[in-house]
Amino acid sequence: MIEKILGAMFRLEDLRQILRETAPGHHLSSEQKEEWENIRTELNTIFESKEEQKQKYLTDKIELRTREEEYINIDPIQAAGRLTPEARKALITYGDGYSVCDYCFKPFRLDYIKRPPIAEFMTELAEFVGMDVARVLRGARNGFQVVSNALLEKGDVALVSSLAHYTLCLAIESVGATWKEIRVDDQNIITAENTAAKIEEVKEQTGKQPKLVAISHFDYMFANEHDVYGIGKVCREYDIPFLYNGAYTVGVMPVDGKKIGADFVVGSGHKSMAAPAPTGVLATTAEFADVVFATTKTKGDVTGRQFGIKETQLLGCTVMGAPLVALMASFPKVRERVQHWDEELEKSRFFTDALLKIEGTKISSEMPRKHTLTKVDTRDSFDRVAKTHKRKGYFFYDELTKRKITGIFPGSTREFKMNTYGLSWDQVKYLADAFTEIAEKYELGVG
Repeated sequence: MIEKILGAMFRLEDLRQILRETAPGHHLSSEQKEEWENIRTELNTIFESKEEQKQKYLTDKIELRTREEEYINIDPIQAAGRLTPEARKALITYGDGYSVCDYCFKPFRLDYIKRPPIAEFMTELAEFVGMDVARVLRGARNGFQVVSNALLEKGDVALVSSLAHYTLCLAIESVGATWKEIRVDDQNIITAENTAAKIEEVKEQTGKQPKLVAISHFDYMFANEHDVYGIGKVCREYDIPFLYNGAYTVGVMPVDGKKIGADFVVGSGHKSMAAPAPTGVLATTAEFADVVFATTKTKGDVTGRQFGIKETQLLGCTVMGAPLVALMASFPKVRERVQHWDEELEKSRFFTDALLKIEGTKISSEMPRKHTLTKVDTRDSFDRVAKTHKRKGYFFYDELTKRKITGIFPGSTREFKMNTYGLSWDQVKYLADAFTEIAEKYELGVG
């Protein structure tokens, strides 16, 4: 059915193209009329036909992507980035490159555009994360980059978690600064105590304190919750700016940056805000707004040119066109869905409880689960089967695929990460039954 739907959508786009090739007020040419009627006839027959569509590619070499319609997708980084219907419609109508520039007037800056209401959206975005000023950037990693460029210089030290994402470390390194790691405790948690200890260690080693502390609320390795409130308090005591990495929180659960004690809140549109890539969020307080969003001051020495109030670290405009409008189109539902985080946790815990009933299966992440992203250890369960199965570790992928479940890498039977965010209760129960069924098929005990 999905191939029929997509086939019809593609032919509708062909009709749309005919209109794009027609001069205003002019009638269709005889060739255009013939093509129009042929497409209309084809559209009428697509759903009437009992035969399945055989279309595999949308154009040469680019396959159709139908995993969200044909499978239950538990990919750890894709779950909260699924587009809403509104966002998918935005891609259709705002897909042209500079589509949001139709009404870009003086001062010629993205966050001043009122049609579509980008200016209003930027204000709402800041309020959404409890900060004063916000901008849409090219992913969370661009947010790390902007803050690093604005605050750090060569030779400076910034502190990150020992579970930090590589992009944060690269952003710090790119400006010539050094990143040093705060140790996790025996529960794989970054604590306020360990943060303070690392600050003192750096002061003792270098004679000066770190210029930035950047910590994820939930890390990407285990999705464990780190003590961001305590870390925020420590940073205040030492007067060190604190970057809160909300790549796995902004857009899925309530976030209040000022309450946390953050100076910067970074989020990911394509990971957690139902938006296409590349989209991200950087929000800050009034204190730091003029630092990270500083405007150009230089004047051309030959031409005398100046570039108005373009924001230097952002290189002027950032995310434009379809990605930005799709983020905006999803925002009302994103703003509403964070209020149901408790139910998402309940579904996650239901599924992890089902997994734990399979003999030998363990959860590597902290328990009880505080996030829908979870790391699972199956070395003593499904990996035991893989050791003697003719397909080795691929047997598990095969069994999941048969049951229309995707998102776990082929061959992964020792450890894997999965995410149940956004799934319905029916889908979560189906998942629990499917994993149990596979375990029973290969004679793994189920409690």
